[in-house]
Amino acid sequence: MGVGVALQGSIESGFIFAIMALGVYLTFRILDFPDLTVDGSFATGGAVGATMIAAGFAPFMSTVSALLIGLVVGAMTGILHTKGKINALLSGILSMIALYSINLRIMGKANVPLLGEETLFTQIQGVLSALGDYGILVAVAVIALVIKFVNDWFLHTEVGLAIRATGNNQRMIRSFSANTDTTIIIGLSISNGMVALSGALYAQYQGFADVSMGIGMIIIGLASVIIGEAIFGNRTIVRATFAVIGGAIIYRMVVALAMQVGLAPSDMKLMTALIVIIALIMPRISAGYKERKRRATRIKNREQQSRILERGEVKKHA
Repeated sequence: MGVGVALQGSIESGFIFAIMALGVYLTFRILDFPDLTVDGSFATGGAVGATMIAAGFAPFMSTVSALLIGLVVGAMTGILHTKGKINALLSGILSMIALYSINLRIMGKANVPLLGEETLFTQIQGVLSALGDYGILVAVAVIALVIKFVNDWFLHTEVGLAIRATGNNQRMIRSFSANTDTTIIIGLSISNGMVALSGALYAQYQGFADVSMGIGMIIIGLASVIIGEAIFGNRTIVRATFAVIGGAIIYRMVVALAMQVGLAPSDMKLMTALIVIIALIMPRISAGYKERKRRATRIKNREQQSRILERGEVKKHA
């Protein structure tokens, strides 16, 4: 496989993973909720989408069904946390573990192949045949950007502002008689809906759904968010969501290049962890360097001022 083909494939998959990363951004950055359901709901989306397509359902209906199931899965995690009073981290872990068995039940086996089946991407290739090999790239880019703009719009609505306020300060938003339990459930539901949609699209893109396809997705989502924010910034919601998409694409390109230079597929999880560690540490190192530089400049300025004052005093006494 040529480098150009590998990079194009990484950009295509990057846009698909960007949808999942937007869901991770919503919980981790906006809602301030460490949701580990992602590893399970991504596979659930793939399982529902692939199983329905293999059973003869239309690809669009199968993909929408995966989205709806993701909404339900996220809501269940929110209910466990808010109504069951279970720790946020633990509620996500419980949902993730339960979904592994549920996904096996949905698929009936560990793997559902889609070779020879009509999927969204085979339909897209037919509709956008004039674009040749770039048809899928254009389609996934449009899908990711549409979801990004809908997400931006939602976060500026009354409900979206309530979700943002809940993530910033739950006590404050409660003082305005807002129901934070409801906002948490809605936020987790929408987040996992996007994650499941990403899983359904990725299963159709790669040609199969696997029960373990969601393992490590939370790390990939976090890597996309952190890399994007480190490179593009996050001063506004609109800019931050663009950064998440850019981070997902950059992450996939790094993975593709690593595979091209001979890194084993089994090392991908290790590389992902290293990318996240570097992305987390580098801003701190950079900030520390800038602070030391500012401190040295201040000391130098004080010394220069002291010399000037000393010279002035000498001249005065002379």
